[in-house]
Amino acid sequence: MTIDTATGKPVSRPADARFSPGPTRKFAGWTTAHLDGAATGRSHRSAVGKSKLRSVIDRSKAILGMPEGWRLGIIAGSDTGAVECAMWNLLGPRPVDVLVWEAFGNDWAIDATDELKLKGRTLKVDFGAMPDLNTVNFAHDVVLAWNGTTSGVRVPDGDWIPDDREGLVIADATSAAFAMDLPWDKLDVVTWSWQKVLGGEAAHGMLALGPRAVERIESYTPDRAIPKIYRIRKGAGLSEDVFTGATLNTPSLLATEDCLAALDWAESVGGLEGLIARSQANFDVIARWIDRTPWAGFMATDPRTRSTTSLCISVTDPVFDALDDAGKRGFIKRMLGMLAEEGVAFDIEGYRSAPPSFRIWGGGTVEASDIEALTPWLDWAFAATRSEHTAEAA
Repeated sequence: MTIDTATGKPVSRPADARFSPGPTRKFAGWTTAHLDGAATGRSHRSAVGKSKLRSVIDRSKAILGMPEGWRLGIIAGSDTGAVECAMWNLLGPRPVDVLVWEAFGNDWAIDATDELKLKGRTLKVDFGAMPDLNTVNFAHDVVLAWNGTTSGVRVPDGDWIPDDREGLVIADATSAAFAMDLPWDKLDVVTWSWQKVLGGEAAHGMLALGPRAVERIESYTPDRAIPKIYRIRKGAGLSEDVFTGATLNTPSLLATEDCLAALDWAESVGGLEGLIARSQANFDVIARWIDRTPWAGFMATDPRTRSTTSLCISVTDPVFDALDDAGKRGFIKRMLGMLAEEGVAFDIEGYRSAPPSFRIWGGGTVEASDIEALTPWLDWAFAATRSEHTAEAA
């Protein structure tokens, strides 16, 4: 690390300072020219419109290695819409275990208990921890966030999920799909959105249904009202059209073209294997920095559960620890304000309901060299903010 002796600031800067966890940065080299082929002004039900939507579905399945027999559809409302579409259509015949270790898992628990009035359990732990997976009841349906975007805690593997489970496993994988190797045989529903790992535009969700989920659709009809944009049933079975590009509401064909460009890029860097490697490289930069940095640590306490995409970082320093919650949040805001003013990091504050912290997006569209260039700036901002607080307390 080289420091400018006149200013005390690092000399190197990230080439791209956008480290937001969503919407995330575009892939390197993206320009609006990637949208030139968009079917703007055409119906999404026209041959050209439907073919582009079908291409997103087919190419996503191929890159992710989705098994035969799985359906994949485009749903309104981003990942949130896809998760709620699954919950509203599938849940009810069994009690539900909802695993909660971050903000969105808590949202799904509220949906299950307060909105759908389902019987079951909420297995909840604090940010940074993981529920005891051995206590999950697989006679129940199970809902979880595979990777906790707001806590930086992910499920380490699928070995804890039995092959002979009775209930369905619904996995919100919005910050895992295209960055982690998902165990499809252990899952029944998987959801994600375009604006996370692919760096796409917001508002479009992806809903993947395995054979057991389709069987549930065919054997169970919920007694609740389901909004039109989430009605994936047709008669007594599944509306197969939804999973061939016939969306339930009007999608953006401009955003569709952007997603196709992102899939082109994903293929160019080696598909899923290349995307996983890029994300792992980003994580490794932060892990090495934390190893040599006394004031910072991963929010995830167990190394096996540390996310490689949502790099959630806690401040571990006596001056910081002595502050109340408001003081800690003010400390973090001061740090991040300094970084934004310097133009070296934007939008990296921790999630609003998480403990005072910051998080850096580590998905494949981020370059490891940019994270490497960012780390000395984090040290600089911390040292300056700590000095300010120490001086104020004197």
